[in-house]
Amino acid sequence: MATQHLSPAPHAPALSPTYPMANPGYGKRSAPDQRPRTPQDFALLPMRERYVAGFLDHLPEGAAMSVKQLAKQLPLYGQQAVSTALTALSVAGYLRRVRCPVGAGDGTRWVSRTFWSRTARDNEWWNTYLATETATQTAGPEPEATPPPPWAPFEEEPPPPAPEDLGPEQGPEATAVPQQRTPVQAPDAEPAPPAPNAAPAALQAPEAGPSPAYLALARLGRTDHRLALSADDCAALETQAAEWLNRGVSVDYLTNALTAGLPTKVDSPVGLLRRRLTDKMPPHLPAENTPTTPTRHRLLMECTDCGRPARPENLPDGLCRPCRTTHIDQAPAQPAEVADIKVRMANLRNLLKPV
Repeated sequence: MATQHLSPAPHAPALSPTYPMANPGYGKRSAPDQRPRTPQDFALLPMRERYVAGFLDHLPEGAAMSVKQLAKQLPLYGQQAVSTALTALSVAGYLRRVRCPVGAGDGTRWVSRTFWSRTARDNEWWNTYLATETATQTAGPEPEATPPPPWAPFEEEPPPPAPEDLGPEQGPEATAVPQQRTPVQAPDAEPAPPAPNAAPAALQAPEAGPSPAYLALARLGRTDHRLALSADDCAALETQAAEWLNRGVSVDYLTNALTAGLPTKVDSPVGLLRRRLTDKMPPHLPAENTPTTPTRHRLLMECTDCGRPARPENLPDGLCRPCRTTHIDQAPAQPAEVADIKVRMANLRNLLKPV
């Protein structure tokens, strides 16, 4: 009887945890025009900076770039070492930290982003790129012409009337209607008598009614008997009241403004209302559909070391003045020239020779 040997099921491959992403609008942003990746990238940097730069270069867009989060993912270095490495990479031209406005109007908020470039850039390149980034964010889309709805019927011009449909006075040339003119009568010609059924011209044209401002003034006496006005008084104050209505207020607003807080006795209603119409004139308000000019926010750069915001041109190497001074003081001394070392060693040998 054959013995069956069962092999264990293969283990599932271990998956590395995904790097945490920043909130929408924050995190890493790659600069344009970078060289392709090569094994020689960051070869001129010290070991720690080369290690951190290689890690940052492989992070996806929108990855969290805070010092605390980076230190959690880099087992060899803590937060202080990562912060120092980021400062060195900023001075070398590989990254810049900025604050960008997102949204419009009252919903505008500032987000922090880290722009990364595999190719080291100088301060002039970074300033130009960030200025372009600012212009791209603040420039709004161009207004597009609204096409007609697809269901709109196609309107065709009516065909010209046939010659047989024209009257005896009209011909084919009478299709386009010229501007009407009053015919000239002979000087000794008598006017034609009016038709028996024709109504007088005064009855045919309806007279325009009183304006809303006039009616509002005329009704003040019914609201409060102390403000009873005559027809001449209403006509004299109509222009001022109409200016109130032209500024967007309603008739009820006008009435309340003129009748509120009246004295016990009003000797001259027209004088009191003229003074109130002048002193309480409402301000001009824009129409509701008037487009407002969007607020233009300029992109701000953050100091890579301390986070102080400023304009890009005021932060050379991505550092403010105090942090740049500190970085220069803490920088390792440059190695002496080989010729100087040989001269010093020769002097020391001469001093050690026996006399």
